[in-house]
Formats: sequence, C-alpha cells, structure tokens
Amino acid sequence: MEPIIELKDVTKSYEDGVVVIDNVSLTVNKGEFVTLLGPSGCGKTTTLRMIAGFDMPTQGQILLNGKDISHLPPNKRPVNTVFQRYALFPHLNIFENIAFGLKCKRVLNTYRNAEGKEYTKKERLSKKEIHEKVGRALALVDLEGFEKRSVSTLSGGQQQRVAIARAIVNEPEILLLDEPLGALDLKMRKEMQIELKEMHKRLGITFIYVTHDQEEALTMSDTIVVMADGVVQQIGTPTDIYNEPANTFVADFIGESNIFNGTVVGKRRVKFCGKTFNCVDDFDVNEPVDVVVRPEDIDMCPAGEGTLQGKVISVVFKGIHYEITVQVGKFEVVINSTDSRKEGETIGMKIDPEEIHLMKPKYTTNVFDGVITKRNTVEFADGEFECDVTTLYPGSHIDEEDYLVTATGEKLDLTGTEVKVEVGLGDVSISDDAEAGGTTGNIISIIYKGDHYRLIVRTQESEEDFVFMTNDLWNENDFVSVIIPKDKIKLTLKNTEEKKR
Repeated sequence: MEPIIELKDVTKSYEDGVVVIDNVSLTVNKGEFVTLLGPSGCGKTTTLRMIAGFDMPTQGQILLNGKDISHLPPNKRPVNTVFQRYALFPHLNIFENIAFGLKCKRVLNTYRNAEGKEYTKKERLSKKEIHEKVGRALALVDLEGFEKRSVSTLSGGQQQRVAIARAIVNEPEILLLDEPLGALDLKMRKEMQIELKEMHKRLGITFIYVTHDQEEALTMSDTIVVMADGVVQQIGTPTDIYNEPANTFVADFIGESNIFNGTVVGKRRVKFCGKTFNCVDDFDVNEPVDVVVRPEDIDMCPAGEGTLQGKVISVVFKGIHYEITVQVGKFEVVINSTDSRKEGETIGMKIDPEEIHLMKPKYTTNVFDGVITKRNTVEFADGEFECDVTTLYPGSHIDEEDYLVTATGEKLDLTGTEVKVEVGLGDVSISDDAEAGGTTGNIISIIYKGDHYRLIVRTQESEEDFVFMTNDLWNENDFVSVIIPKDKIKLTLKNTEEKKR
C-alpha cells in the first residue's frame, strides 16, 4: 500500500502550555478509510485540522506523498473538509451550493500560438465543465434532479449529501470528515454510514473521518486510530481493535468489556475473580495484569459446571441479546447472550482461553514531582498535603522550631527541597467538599473493574492525574477534592547526594 499522508512525531501545544496533541505518528494509505476515534477533547479534530492546514503543528512533520506540507496553507493542499455543521448557503439552490467552489477555481490550460510555441494560461472553468462536474457529484450522492431545489427544503441527510458533493466536486485526493453525521437522528445516521462507505468505494479517494461513535467507526473504517488525551492508544483494523485491545481504555471505550485485576500464576495461566484460567497470552509468573473478557465471549452452563459460579442479579433485554449480570463472590460479571436466565438463578460460566486477553496495567502507582514547604508539608499537583518529612532521613526527628534534625544531630531547613512523591492506587480518596483534600480536580475517566472502579482525577492548572481505586460510584466531570492520608505519601529526595550528607 502506498502512503498518502504521514504524521511524524507531531505535537500541538498552545501559548498557555497546554498540549493537545502529544508526539503523534500515523500513516494513511491511498484509498484508505481511516477513522480517528476517541472521546471529546482527545485531540482527533485538532489532528484533522492540522492535516487540512487550519492548524499548524508545534513540532513534527506532516507529509503529503512524501513532501512536507506542515506549514502549507489550506488552499494549497489537495484536501476538502466536510464539517458537522454543513455551512450550506441558504440563499443558493443545490446546484449553486455545489458549484460555488468551481466558479472560484482557476485551472492552468496549455495553448499553442501561431508560431507553434506552447504557453499556459490560468482560466475559469467553462459553464459546460461546471455543469458536468456538478452532475457527476450529484450522481455520486444520489441527488440527481435536485439541482434547483432550495437547501431549506432538504432533510438533514440530504443536506449532508449536498455538503459532501460540494467537497468532492473539486476532486480532492483526500476527503476529511469531522463528525459529519453528528446532527442526524439515529436511523438517518445508520443509513448515512452505509452510504458513506459505498461512496468511498465509488470515489476511490482517501477518507479521514473523525467521530466519537464507536459503532460508526467499526461499521465504516478500514483502519481505526483510537486517541485519548492527545495520544494514539492503538491503530488497527476494526476487528483487531475490538478483539485485541491494547489497553483498558481501548477495551472500555470500544464496545463493552469485563475488566478485572489479575495475576499470572503459571505458563499461560492467570488468576482473576478468585479462580485460575488457561489463557493464550504469555507473561511472567506473578506479574500483575489487566484481564479483559468481552460479555459475548462468556458461555453460561448449569450450576456446578464451568470455572465460575454465581447468582444472576440482573437481566435486561437489549433488542438482539440479553445483558445478564452475575454476582460471583464480590465480583460482577456481565454476559451478553441470546439465551435468558432468571434473576436469583445460580449458573456456571465457561471462558475459552482465546477469549481471555491480558495486558500490562498502565497505572501501578501515582508519581509526582514535589517541593517541601516551610511548614514541612509537600506541594505537588496544584495542592499541598501533610506528610512525614522524617522519612527522608532515617532516624531523624522534628524539633520544637520545626527544623529536621538528622540522626547525627545536623539541623536542616527543608524549605524548597525537591522530592519525588509516590502514592499507591489504593491510598487516594475523593470528596465533593472542595476544602476536604489537599488539591482539587475533575473526574476524567471511570472504568469498572469487576469489584471496584478505577478513577482518574485531573487537576485544573497543571493537569496532573491522580489514579485510584474506589467502591463508590461517581460521575465523569464531577469536581472533587483529593484526600491522601499523611502516612500514605512516600517521599524520596530527588538529589540523592543530599541524602548521603
């Protein structure tokens, strides 16, 4: 396959220091349908805008057919963009909307003079050429005969087709689509997904599509690029992304997943939910892992059979399957099946080895850069926390003047001392009382892991993340304070030579 667009170590940051795209590398091949997928604020639209030329990268390169176009203006790039807001001209009919760009276009034509010498001249397209091109574009979007209709008389789906026709009439090498179906209702959106895929086949050009809709991405794409926090999490085919997620974020974001904490207990053997299973992934013995099992990959069987036993606590009909939640000890296991069960019924469960996916945990502890204050507290992550500074010097104590006295009797003022701060995932709690903790932030991620939730709280100023486990259910975007007990904050001197004095 031949690359058409390449992003090489692209970073985009703003004057306030906020990084929205962090070292992204990506290759798009000619004729490919590539979808940038992720939650709001993940950087997918910014990436698309940089490809279009509306935004320029702070670092890195964007190559088109091998040539650097990182700072080329939009009108010099062979791309067209379709936005969620169609931006059609209400005072123009459909033909005039589609032809608008063609009427402004200049093409280089070659002529031969009386002496036989060739010369070139920039000219507008003729009326005949414009009519032919608009006619072909209308045929591609199934709107033949609509030329004289007012755009105000069209449905949302038809207006979307007009916007696409206006983009493709200029015959771009690449069509960029920024959540173009977001304004449509569910039924129309599903119909347009199929039409867009068929249109891509007919045109044969490269589509780069932005969406936060997982089903949309799985339905239409040749390749999906999953993004979060301005970073590419995984690139692959829809099948690869769904069946082999690279981390718990991808597993949780794409479709539904059972996610558990597990431990490798032998060669291709993993323990989770209190039981040991055969698996196909090979990790070191005693290594902690995240375990992902899709709900449709769990087989129900009679009580007493299977590796897991549990009681059905919920049955919900989802139209094409039942979503069955089973209590297995302290864990909850979700099963999707065309067969139903009764609430209160005890059942067994089987999971084939190839349906158990293991991955290295992304988060094992919280680590921050901190500074000791004159009050012998520690400042980090936009806040200030009580801590035990005597742990920095074994055998030390704090005297009546709040100086640290080492085991050898040396008196130290720790004000401004730089330290590394470590906090375990089980040592953080949160409160909706903004004054209760040492710092505040918003919940940006919630993942259920069978018997607890893994939350991420991001501070507002420096955007530091606290990752922790809790049994309490919160909502994304909740504003909370972060509480860490004094004895759970581990401090280490960043200047190890200072510790040796």
